[in-house]
Amino acid sequence: MHGASDVMTSDPAEIPAAPVASVTGTLYGVGMGPGDPDYLTVRAVRVLERAHHLVHFCKAGKRGNARTIADAVVQDPAREWPLPYPYTTELPPDDPAYVAALAAFYDDAAMRLAEVLGAGRDVAILSEGDPFFYGSFMHLWRRLKDRFRVEVVPGVTGMSGCWTRAGTPITWGDDVLTVLPATLPRATLVARLSATDAAVVMKLGRHLPKVRAALTEAGLIARAVYVERGTMAGECVVPLSQKPDDRAPYFSMVLVPGEGRRP
Repeated sequence: MHGASDVMTSDPAEIPAAPVASVTGTLYGVGMGPGDPDYLTVRAVRVLERAHHLVHFCKAGKRGNARTIADAVVQDPAREWPLPYPYTTELPPDDPAYVAALAAFYDDAAMRLAEVLGAGRDVAILSEGDPFFYGSFMHLWRRLKDRFRVEVVPGVTGMSGCWTRAGTPITWGDDVLTVLPATLPRATLVARLSATDAAVVMKLGRHLPKVRAALTEAGLIARAVYVERGTMAGECVVPLSQKPDDRAPYFSMVLVPGEGRRP
């Protein structure tokens, strides 16, 4: 039988300290919908109300459209974090200088966001439409997703908002829908448009004349509907064949509704 003097005691210095939990912030990609703040989801509103930082992409010297949508929910300049693009329309997307500048821009933004996420602060990146649909958020998500908690809040896409406001059902029955960026070469646009039942052509801008020509060549110009700033102030919906000019802002698209099976 061991006495009290036989009980071994450990030197406190030799006892390993309990691991300290590392609490990091959450990266949110928040879908802001097509423009009208009434189309924000309940989850999006909750994230906007509580996130420490509201990050929005923008043109230098201007607020981003996604942040403007959020004004209906939050008016707190102290939480705003603008990320001005190095280029918008100054260079074509396939220009090596454009590609290099955008890569450096996203690398720098990811590094800065990682610092605040690592300090336990939540960051909400505001995205027009849905974050995973042609969204700039995806470039930061790709750089940060393996290091921090991420939640993507889906949003109503711009094209959904546009065909709804245009009163244009986009697909019927077995129609196949093709979504095309207007930045594609004309020949590619013609081939894709000719092989689909319904289409959405996005990112119009200065490419509208090319898109109009491609739709004409594909025999679809009569069905094409032009929507500018759908669900936003200054909304314009008109058959493309009746649009008298070739001016189109960033927030515009062309819809080609399908004509598929209908009971």
